[in-house]
Amino acid sequence: MLDREGPVPVYKQIAEELRRKIADGELSPGDAIPSEAELEAEYNVARMTARRVARELRDQGLAYTIQGEGTFVGTPDTPRSELPVYQQIAKALAEKIRAGEFPANRALPSEKALMAEYGVAKATVRQAIATLRKQSYVFTVPYRGTYAASRDKWPKPKRPPANRLNGR
Repeated sequence: MLDREGPVPVYKQIAEELRRKIADGELSPGDAIPSEAELEAEYNVARMTARRVARELRDQGLAYTIQGEGTFVGTPDTPRSELPVYQQIAKALAEKIRAGEFPANRALPSEKALMAEYGVAKATVRQAIATLRKQSYVFTVPYRGTYAASRDKWPKPKRPPANRLNGR
């Protein structure tokens, strides 16, 4: 429970709670620290307070940040335990497009809606959308939105290599 009236700043209290989770093994090297948006929602704090939590963990040498991807336990050379958040979002949205949840030539949810759904910053959503655009799952119309591309534009599934015995 946070002591909002006490002498220890709220960001330091949250950072201490995360430090304990790291020490107890609840957060392992390479794991993502909760995003700014997640910290805002969980602790009912301002974005600036959430940013200071990450800075505090970095200053203590417990975490590192990759802009647009998040803050992770460990040092920059620590391998991450999962895909970057923007890639996880892009993968989830691509699955929804392939499943027909977002029909061709229909708009995806707005940046604001995706930020709320995934609990991430605008830059993370934009990076996910850019990934989908590069993969040809979506296209963006300036001032209108981002739309699901038609099936013929999607990347072709990779085929496993042919099984060749003795060079035949």
